[in-house]
Amino acid sequence: MPRRLVPVLSGFLLGAAAPGPGAAQQLSAADRLSAVAALTTHARYNFAGWDRVRADWDSAVRATLAQAVPRQTDQIFLRRLRRLTALLGDAGTAVTAPPLAGQLARPPLDIRSVEGRPFILDYLETAEMRVARPERLAEIVAVQSIPAETWIRDSVLPEIGGASEADRLRRATAVMLDGERHTAVALTLRLSDGSVRGASVTRSVPWSDRWPFRPDPLEVTEFPDSVVLVRLNSFADPGVVDRFDRLFRTWEGVRGLIIDLRANDAGDSETGYQILARLSDRPFLTVRRRTPRYEPVALTAVTDDSLLGWAEAPPDTIVPRADRARFPGVTVALLTSGRTAGAAEDFVAAFRVARRGVVIGQPTSGATGHRILLPLSGGWRFQATVTRHAFPDGSDLPADGIEPDIDVEESARALREGADPALARAREYVAEQNRRRR
Repeated sequence: MPRRLVPVLSGFLLGAAAPGPGAAQQLSAADRLSAVAALTTHARYNFAGWDRVRADWDSAVRATLAQAVPRQTDQIFLRRLRRLTALLGDAGTAVTAPPLAGQLARPPLDIRSVEGRPFILDYLETAEMRVARPERLAEIVAVQSIPAETWIRDSVLPEIGGASEADRLRRATAVMLDGERHTAVALTLRLSDGSVRGASVTRSVPWSDRWPFRPDPLEVTEFPDSVVLVRLNSFADPGVVDRFDRLFRTWEGVRGLIIDLRANDAGDSETGYQILARLSDRPFLTVRRRTPRYEPVALTAVTDDSLLGWAEAPPDTIVPRADRARFPGVTVALLTSGRTAGAAEDFVAAFRVARRGVVIGQPTSGATGHRILLPLSGGWRFQATVTRHAFPDGSDLPADGIEPDIDVEESARALREGADPALARAREYVAEQNRRRR
C-alpha cells in the first residue's frame, strides 16, 4: 500500500486545543487514542482505494495519535479525525459522531459553489432570516471578516476528502458555515446588483435534523412540446420506482424524456436500474464491483495494484421490465453535475453502456462504491468505501467523475438570471433528434 502522504493536521481552526469554559468533554484520552487506532485498523482492512492515496498516511496517524492525548473538546477531536480521514482522498469515507449531532449545526442557508464561489440559493423564512435578509443568489464574499476563498481553503477543505479538487470544493462550500449550535457567524454578501452588505446568521439547524433543502426524490415538469423532465433527486427511497411507474403507466403523448440526476447523491443502485429497465428494449449490464480481500502481501509497501487481493463480482444483467409499458424509441437525455454521486453514477455508467441516450452537463462526483459503517469509541463511527466500481469491460469508473457527452458549464451569470444552460441544451438536443425522426 502506498504510504506517501503529507499530513496537514495543524490548521486554521485547530490551533487552540484547550476547551473553553463550559465546553462538554465526553471522550477520555484513552477513548480518543482507541478511536484513532480503530479508525486506522478499519481503514487498512476495508478501504478500497489505497492505490490512489498519495500521502504519508502513517505519518498522519502518528501525528493524530499525539494530538489525541491533550485535553480537548470532542468537537475539536472530531475535526482532527476528519482531517486524517480526508487524506485518503475519498468522498465516501468519513467520520460521524452521532452523540454530537445535536451540538453541531449550520445556518438555514442552502449554499452552492458556482465557478468556485459560494452563492446562497435559498434560505428558510425564519424570524431571524427575515431580519438578516441574506437575499437569494447573493454571493458570500467573507466569513467572520475573512475572505470566503481563504475561509474555505484553510478551515474547511482540509476536512473534506475527494478524488478531485472540484468535488472537494463543491462539498466544502455546502458545509462552510457548520459549527457549534446556537453560535452566530458574520457574513459579507455581494448582492445581485453589485452592492455589498453584512448579515449575521445563527447555526440553528442541528446535524441531527433533516436538512430542509433536500428536494423531493422525484419531481416532474411537462413542456408544451410533449417533452417531460423527471428530476430523480435521490435513489434512497425505493418507492421512487413505483412513483415513476405510476407517472408513466403508458408513454402515450411523450415525445422525449429528460432525466435530471444533478442533485442525486444518495441511495441504492438497484433503484436506478429498475427505472432504467423501463427505458430499454434490450438487456443491459451494470457496473462491476470489487472489494479488498485480506492477504499478507497487502501489508507490504507495494505500488502495483495487481499485487493487492481483490474479491470481484461480475456485472449484473438487467432485463427490460415486463410488468410495465416500455419506453418507446424516442430521445432520452440525461443531466449530470458534480453533485451526481454514488448510486446515481452507477446509473450513468449503465445508461451509457445501454446506449439509451446522451449525457449532458458536467462530470459526476467520482464518489462511487458501497460504504459500510464501522464502530469507534463513544458511539462514533467510521464510514468506509469498501468497493471499487468499473464498467462491464473492466475499466474503472473515472476517479474524478464520468464525463458527459456534451459539456455545459455552470455560471454565476446564468444562476442570477434564472437560466439553466444544461436543461436548455437538453431540450435543444431532444428537439433536434425529434426533427430528424420525422
